[in-house]
Amino acid sequence: MLAATCVALLVTAACGDGDDQAGDGNATSPPPDQQDTQTSPQRTGATQQPGGECASVIEGLSPRERVAQLLVVGVDPSDPAAAVALVRDHQVGGIFIGGNDTALLTDNALDRVQEAAGDIPVSVAVDDEGGRVQRIDELDGSISSAREMAQSMTPEEVRQLALERGEQLRARGVTVDYAPVVDLTDGPANGVIGDRSFSADPQTATEYAAAFASGLSEAGVQPVIKHFPGHGRASGDSHQELVQTPPLEELRSHDLVPYEDLGVYPDDTQVMVGHLDVPGLTEGQPASLSPAAYQLLRDDYGYQGAVLTDDLGAMRAISDQYSLDEAVLLALQAGADQPLWSAGGDVGPVLDKVEAAVADGQLSQERVNEALTRVLTAKGACG
Repeated sequence: MLAATCVALLVTAACGDGDDQAGDGNATSPPPDQQDTQTSPQRTGATQQPGGECASVIEGLSPRERVAQLLVVGVDPSDPAAAVALVRDHQVGGIFIGGNDTALLTDNALDRVQEAAGDIPVSVAVDDEGGRVQRIDELDGSISSAREMAQSMTPEEVRQLALERGEQLRARGVTVDYAPVVDLTDGPANGVIGDRSFSADPQTATEYAAAFASGLSEAGVQPVIKHFPGHGRASGDSHQELVQTPPLEELRSHDLVPYEDLGVYPDDTQVMVGHLDVPGLTEGQPASLSPAAYQLLRDDYGYQGAVLTDDLGAMRAISDQYSLDEAVLLALQAGADQPLWSAGGDVGPVLDKVEAAVADGQLSQERVNEALTRVLTAKGACG
């Protein structure tokens, strides 16, 4: 998104002002030494079994509509009419509003977008973290960066701040915020993560991120923690290139700690997976397209809710290697529930690609139904 995250999903996805990251068809199992991590019994994002109460909703959708419900597409924040047309014509499941223009966030413009969505609501996401990654600062005032919050406020004060911010977002029609960042770093404030991180200390970052997420959730805005499995110590900026993290076993004892007890976050928290090459896990692939990364999140860390990708369209970690339609299909095959791209457009060709993949078995209907169940449940569309 983006700035690089995002839980309950669903993140600066496409996410951020250029400093943010919104933001593999062949499944492989991690080696035995990566399968023995103890997981907490507290798990957020619990969802129904594939189908369940969502089965009748899914059955009422055409094959193309099922695929469309999984997509989160960036829209031009200055053009409400174009956002309405996108949702009306393609029935995408979610839109992402980036940039600094506020036209879509004023004058009840998002009400018209929801009307175009018909019976199933469209999720409306922004990346409003505070500091240099904000979306409603011109309308409702600025809030501090995560680092500044952790240095000057108590967790309860952060929860209250996020509650107030969430109420402002919800009043404007936003339903998902790609925040908070749970990446760990004390690097330069203007780094790709920098002051978007609460702390380099895992416990401090987790405590403050959980407080921020709780405030958003209480206000009716779903938080998204990012960027799994940890962008804080990566080798560069995934907006510019595929970057590498420390090895998986090192991440387990540091960067992945905020994911160890997902029960500290609200139940509606979503997770954003970053474009990160993790030695010992992804075998040179970005995590967002790696089956092993989603397996790690689901099996080792017990997360059962909706998972979205960082921006697949505007970040060179992906775009240098894959076309957009290829990246979206690979993400779904790998285990993503909501492929995201921020630039908008290209929805028809992407739908053509994915719908054809379902028809010829490259993408199983079981995988689609699993993702759809999580996405529809997160939106409250299954009764």
